Amino acid sequence: MIMVKTLSAFGTFGMVTALCAPFTYAQNNQSHSWNVDPTYLHRNITTATEEPSDITTSTCHYKPLVGVGDTENPPATTDGSILGSVSRYGEAVVDPSGSCASVQYPQEDQIYVVLDGSGSLTYADQDVPLKAEDFLYIPATVSHALKNNSAAPLDVMVMGFHTQGYPASPLPPKPLVDNIENVPIEHVNGHPDTTHYRLLLGPAGATRDRFDVGHVVTSLFVMEIDPGGTNHPHHHINAEEIYQVISGHGDMAAGSGSNGIEGRYPAQPGDVYFYRANATVGFYSAPGVQSRILCVRSWHPGMAPKKMAPH
Repeated sequence: MIMVKTLSAFGTFGMVTALCAPFTYAQNNQSHSWNVDPTYLHRNITTATEEPSDITTSTCHYKPLVGVGDTENPPATTDGSILGSVSRYGEAVVDPSGSCASVQYPQEDQIYVVLDGSGSLTYADQDVPLKAEDFLYIPATVSHALKNNSAAPLDVMVMGFHTQGYPASPLPPKPLVDNIENVPIEHVNGHPDTTHYRLLLGPAGATRDRFDVGHVVTSLFVMEIDPGGTNHPHHHINAEEIYQVISGHGDMAAGSGSNGIEGRYPAQPGDVYFYRANATVGFYSAPGVQSRILCVRSWHPGMAPKKMAPH
């Protein structure tokens, strides 16, 4: 079971200097004003509100955290100034004996990660069983719907990524689903020994992840960070990233880009951070506490390697 109970509420929106607010710079007695975009967004699953969506029914509930349906700060999530490749990131909860509406996206790949409970996913004409810590890749054009035939709620993180302009790929011959615990822990070169990785999904053509099929998504992984450890704050100049605290607690690193300014913010289970390309990203696990972080990284539009770039 992935534990997602929030231990304390902490804000709902992060910023470095100003959040889409006028910023004035004076030089040679001349003032110039422009809007400063945030380099990251902070959400919390517990404090987020349910919103109607294309998957919701009387027994299927959705909390948008980033992207489609997020009304907390519309200018930052609807005008394209912050989000690039990320279409949506939210939590779907299906009541016992409930189901979600079937959806199909012609230009959006999706990934589902089961936080808790059990159920199934109707994937085209197949029924795929799901249990806690299962992750599933749903390529664009495949119709799908969550179902819950159990006596407990089914809790799933829903991730969506724009594929418009990317070359179409043949659909997998069968649904790509596995369990996080089945993916071995390993060390990633260039990262501290205190952080251990389960590499779930990577880019098409790679060979290191459980499923290497992504076009927009370059990496889906879980970090397991030792007590007092860190993955070292860093930058991805061409990719956006989302971190979600699954268990444990510590400080989330979030801040500006290449100048290395780093903010540290207390983070508990349920906290979700979206980082725009080249933002400072990282996590420090508290002393005496092991932390698990669910992470997904995707190419920012126009910044994918040539072999994967949109046509």
